[in-house]
Amino acid sequence: MTLRRDKQNEHVAEIVLDRPEALNALSTAMARRLAAVCAEVAADGSVRAVVLSAAGDKAFCVGADLKERNAMSDDEILAQRPVFRAAFGGVLNLPQPVIAAVHGYALGGGCEFALSCDMIVADDSAVFGLPEVSVGLVPGGGGTQLAVRKIGSGRAADLVLTGRRLDADEAAAIGLADRRVPKGEARDEAFAIAARIAKNSPIAVRAAKRAMRIGGDLPLEAGLDVEENAWRTVAFSPDRREGIAAFAEKRTPDWSTPA
Repeated sequence: MTLRRDKQNEHVAEIVLDRPEALNALSTAMARRLAAVCAEVAADGSVRAVVLSAAGDKAFCVGADLKERNAMSDDEILAQRPVFRAAFGGVLNLPQPVIAAVHGYALGGGCEFALSCDMIVADDSAVFGLPEVSVGLVPGGGGTQLAVRKIGSGRAADLVLTGRRLDADEAAAIGLADRRVPKGEARDEAFAIAARIAKNSPIAVRAAKRAMRIGGDLPLEAGLDVEENAWRTVAFSPDRREGIAAFAEKRTPDWSTPA
């Protein structure tokens, strides 16, 4: 697992899934490292947006390392479970917006990592799938829940219960992928989105993300209360004072300096 800072924008971090020799399959060691890296990024107030990418040219991530798991006892598989949950939860619970840059295979846990992000950019080579039922498993990295929230119950059932694969065309058509780009351009597009997000108030962006995540599954009235709390968090913050002052003075806001 590699953590990088964008050379062009110090406020954008990149988390790289980096086992290309294994198609970025998630091993126990990789899961531990990913959870640790996510905790580091979450605690870094200078990071305003995150790109989740993958090394190699064949796969974003093909899910759990089944070769490793095949050699494990039931007790070892059970012990691995909280390690994996921490890895997926680390991505899902990052307070900064996260953009997945997907190329090649995003299967099983790879698809779940993408679903754990706030946006998915997919290039023409991307192939998505949640094939766990075909090997006697159930998606365990959030797939059953995140797919329903992303694409609706019927389309999620089609994805989860058949275990079939979706190419980039279909993924974009059903809303699984948020942006579709030519082959080889997913990472660049994800960085462009992250850079645009990083220009905005970090207090406001985090509050807006939190409001959407918490309020999205609530009844409208309760969701509006969540939004109200988010608004109050930002409305009396230094970022609001700096943002309004910068607008009035026709200058770029300096989010690092309290107004």
